[in-house]
Formats: sequence, C-alpha cells, structure tokens
Amino acid sequence: MLSPDVVAAIAAELAEADRAHAVIPRITARHPDATVEDAYAIQGVWRDRMLATGRRLVGRKIGLTSKAMQRATGIAEPDYGVMFDDTVHPSGAEIPVDLFSNVRIEVELAFVLATPLEGPDCSLPDVLEATGQVVPALEVLNSHIELEGRTIVDTISDNAAYGAMVLGGTRRHPEEVDLRWVPGLLYRNGVIEETGVAAGVLDHPARGVAWLANKLHHHGARLEAGEIILAGSFTRPLWVSRGDEVLADYGPMGTVTCHFV
Repeated sequence: MLSPDVVAAIAAELAEADRAHAVIPRITARHPDATVEDAYAIQGVWRDRMLATGRRLVGRKIGLTSKAMQRATGIAEPDYGVMFDDTVHPSGAEIPVDLFSNVRIEVELAFVLATPLEGPDCSLPDVLEATGQVVPALEVLNSHIELEGRTIVDTISDNAAYGAMVLGGTRRHPEEVDLRWVPGLLYRNGVIEETGVAAGVLDHPARGVAWLANKLHHHGARLEAGEIILAGSFTRPLWVSRGDEVLADYGPMGTVTCHFV
C-alpha cells in the first residue's frame, strides 16, 4: 500500500488540478502497485481537504454500475465518490465548461434517502424502504487524470470522476413508478445521441445504492437521511462542449436540461 505521505501528496495534486481545471499523469503509471484501498484513501484525504474549506457533503455518486459504462471505460467494477453542495444544479442551469476537465454527461436516477441506510447486508427492498424520492438527474463527469490507460485506481482517486449533478423537477416515491423501466433518451443540440433504460444498472437502479451501502460499511460509514445518491448511468457518457444544449427525456419522470457555456 502507498505510504500516508504519498497518499497526501497525490490528494494535494488532485486538489490543485481541480482548482486549475487541469489534468495530471495517471497515478497507476507512477505507482503501479497502488490498490483500490489506496485509491479510496486518496479520495478520503481529498474529501477532507474540501470539507475543511467549507464545502458541505450532500450525497454520493456511484459509477460503473452498468455494462454500457463498463464497456465505455474498460473498467469492470463499480466505484463511488462524494458530492458537495456547490455541485448541485437545477434543470435548465447554465454550466460553465471551464470548471471541468474532460467534460462528459450521463443519464441517471438519484435516490433521496428519508432514513439512514447501512450495510453489510443491505438489499434492494431496504433501499426502496429508505428512499423518500427518486429524481431524474444528469451527472457531469470531470476527470483530472489522463484517460488513456486509466484503471479503477485512477478513477476512484479522482472522486470517481464526479463533477456536478443536474436535478430534474419531477420527484416520485419508489412505489409510484417501475424504476427498472424508466427510459433515458439523451439529446445534444436536438439530436438524439444515447438511449437506455434504468434496468441497465444492475437490473434495478436501487441495487446500485445497496452496493454502496454495503461498500461503505467496510469503511465504517453509512448513508444518512437526506443524502442524494446517484445510482449510476444507464447510457454511455456523452462528450459535451461550450454551447451545447443537453436534454434527457425520462418518459414518466419528465425531462432534465442544461446548457454548457
């Protein structure tokens, strides 16, 4: 495993890359023996640095839960990161491209927890019982590590490539809609680019949340009431640039839009 000094140094490097909207060389190219535990340690030090500046944690994102995303990235296991209050935008928001690196967008569902959720044996029914609302959402990816050749270690260290979230206005209780069959039609500048269905996330998007609760248990943590959990994308990531208008149509869950400026 990496020494605490090396973990802290990489976390500081990522914090500076975030501030400068820059990209750094792969961690695994420089530290080929780095493990997944090292990656979460790096992410944890980076998270604590952000909290110390006054940012507030409002939820977690889960990544790489669908075959579409695993094939797009070449990474075959899920990961997770944290979300801060200043990264959450309403549908229709204008989002500055210059805040991010390697900007892409994904179609997801967000689970807003009404009660805490804890492993180690969290299941799909547990997630549905703990969820107060399900909301359609777009995730903006923000990768500070060079993409070519990256591994799960690189991605986790970089807060699972999370940049921002755009929340829709439609909110449903899990009992009001069949979450497996929520569609996702992703448009860029009026042209349809990606399609998917929420069952692409582990056959039910709530299973992604259960995976996270069980994973956090091994790190001595749990999901708290009020947290927003992005369950993972059921489309491939779509590259976006300044000037792009993005619309995602979730059928009975409404639409989510944003404009990159």
